Amino acid sequence: MSLENLLKIKQLQLHDPSNEALLRLLDAIKRNIEDSQVDVVSGETRFDAAYKAIMQCAMLGLWLNGYRTSTSQPGHHQTAIQALSMTVGIDKSAIIVLNALRKQRNVSDYEGDPVSDEVVIECIKQAENLYKHMLNWVRINRPGLNIRL
Repeated sequence: MSLENLLKIKQLQLHDPSNEALLRLLDAIKRNIEDSQVDVVSGETRFDAAYKAIMQCAMLGLWLNGYRTSTSQPGHHQTAIQALSMTVGIDKSAIIVLNALRKQRNVSDYEGDPVSDEVVIECIKQAENLYKHMLNWVRINRPGLNIRL
């Protein structure tokens, strides 16, 4: 499936964010990763912050390529995560892990299942790795964006 095909089946919409909006989203990702590392809150809260950073990275990847998910369509989290391979070149094996974290988030949010410490740690690790990848991708592919670190 390509981004063009996802647009045709209305899973994606065209989107042209400003550089300011892109930078705000990058800042939000960084804040959520930092929040995920605060160990005086519950594991679920840390997991939620890390997962939010992952989703923001996935959205940023789409935005950088002129798209956004159609949030009125079911499965927009899954679409955004799976598009990472097409938007910023995330390896398929990483997509599998990110998708498993998405499923864990659904079970935790909608059924109240607890999140194990191991899953919390993995989600934080994946968020950090994805954020680093995004920063590198932006530096190479959008050098005019002037990332603030």
